[in-house]
Amino acid sequence: MGKMKKKFESGAATSYISRNQALKKLQLTLPDFRRLCILKGVYPHEPKNKKRANKGSTANKTFYYLKDIQFLSHEPLINKFRQFKIFVRRLKKAVAKNNPEAAARLRDNKPLYELHHLVKERYPTFVDALRDIDDALCMCFLFATFPRQKRVYMEMVELCRRLSVEFMHYVICSKSLKKVFVSIKGIYYQAEIMGQTINWIVPHQFSYNPPLDVDFRIMATFTEFYTTALGFVNFRLFQLLGMHYPPNLSLWTTIHRTEQGEELCCEEEVGNERMAALNQLLEMQTTSVEEEEALPDNFPLGSTADDTSHVEEARKEAEAHKKLQSLFRGLKLFICREVPRESLVFIVRSFGGEISWDTTVCIGATYGEDEESITHQIIDRPSILGKQYLSRYYVQPQWVYDCVNARTLLPTQDYLPGAVLPPHLSPFVDEAEGDYIPPEKQSLLNQQQGVDGAIAMSRQSESSVEDEEYADKEERESSAAESSDEDEEEGKEDEEEEEEEKEGAETKEENAVVTRKRRRNSAEKESVQKKSNIAVEKGIPESKAQSERADFFSNKEEKKLAVMMIPRKRKRLYEKIIYGQKRKTREALKLQEKRKAHDKVKRKQGGAAAAE
Repeated sequence: MGKMKKKFESGAATSYISRNQALKKLQLTLPDFRRLCILKGVYPHEPKNKKRANKGSTANKTFYYLKDIQFLSHEPLINKFRQFKIFVRRLKKAVAKNNPEAAARLRDNKPLYELHHLVKERYPTFVDALRDIDDALCMCFLFATFPRQKRVYMEMVELCRRLSVEFMHYVICSKSLKKVFVSIKGIYYQAEIMGQTINWIVPHQFSYNPPLDVDFRIMATFTEFYTTALGFVNFRLFQLLGMHYPPNLSLWTTIHRTEQGEELCCEEEVGNERMAALNQLLEMQTTSVEEEEALPDNFPLGSTADDTSHVEEARKEAEAHKKLQSLFRGLKLFICREVPRESLVFIVRSFGGEISWDTTVCIGATYGEDEESITHQIIDRPSILGKQYLSRYYVQPQWVYDCVNARTLLPTQDYLPGAVLPPHLSPFVDEAEGDYIPPEKQSLLNQQQGVDGAIAMSRQSESSVEDEEYADKEERESSAAESSDEDEEEGKEDEEEEEEEKEGAETKEENAVVTRKRRRNSAEKESVQKKSNIAVEKGIPESKAQSERADFFSNKEEKKLAVMMIPRKRKRLYEKIIYGQKRKTREALKLQEKRKAHDKVKRKQGGAAAAE
């Protein structure tokens, strides 16, 4: 007889370990354990059967994988945490005994630790680090906006600011920015670096109100790891682009004093402020050599239509992205003091434009407001104050963001100072089939199709000319047919009169036949006239799948039979799909009704204002 298995000695009871058991095993306090788990990327897990994992108990506990805790037990950071605990105890003792020499000696020998090995451990390749850099960017940009306070160390805030500025400089030099959106939470950005799509958010520059329900210690622990990872990523990115790291400015063209001699910052902060201005070029490691433009490779493909369509789509997308990189090239912008400077400078320079501001606002201005070559001046006031120049456009800041999302320079009439701005649509929303599309986005999509498909438009114009010629030809033929029909009718009428005179009378059936013939002739005339009035009208685009589905289910009986043939196992899934489609359609119709009501109220208000 084999050995009898005891209860809770295998399975979930041995795969999981509770948090209290993990603390005893690692001999750490709860804050240190949380800190270690955040740095190592270890998180709690919910077992499928909590009672089995808890060895029959139903108490509410937090569980971790036993393998993860064994993995943490070999981490050298545990010894550093213990050394720091001893250091704090000794420092408190020295301060309590009023021994400043011992306290100073202990502060000089404060135990330090590094997280480089953790970055290499969690991200084996550089692409893995880029794939997970979104959270690091969001946290670093958030901490960079914090003022001096007790809960966050100022050294960490300054480090986050430096790393975020370096990353923005890389995006500007590589021209990898793709999308921008201004929301209530902040400004969303999207960039494509080495084939990886990276999204992050930058908070608005408002006054800071410290929240009371946020644990800044946990946030600081995350930021401590994120700054280390972002430092590695910035170093590698700058190295691939052929630039120095830490970055150096190529020219020192501006001063840090106003015309009245007042200093904008201290002497020690001049370098950092010039770098944060984002308005100057960075120094390269080697002399710049003009490289030939890289053209897409043309590989021999198979005869299938899918291969050629994919290649054509990739080529069109590459051409559109290249065109987007030089969106603001040749434009010279000037921003007023009430406009968010950093965001606009980052966007305009990322797309090849030049931008400056007043010297009293910040360090880094390259030209003043009186520059005659300025093409656009960005103002966020209802009216223009001071001297007005006729050689430039005055627009609101939203014009820059909408131009980036539209991938073309929009007309400035809708963005004049004091004008009611059009809706700022999110470029991160991709409408699927059946979704509600706002009229502004639909017009923008049509405009993009018109800009991108100039060849198709020319072909359509040629076909429309041919259709007009064909319609004229049909009109001439129809007019000739009408004249011949009239002659035939007149001849028929004369013959009928002669027959009436000769025969004297006709039966009712013959009269009925004549009336039928007349009606038929009149119907033929109307059909010819309708054909002559045929013109090319704008059609509604329809996807291939939708047309095939409509053709397949054109007959209701066929659809009913197809539904009846669905197995019982799949019937529930089919009902869920149909319910989801109907709900989606209802939501789209509801949004359309809301938009109609909004437009109706807006027209009434406009009419009342015009009447007054």
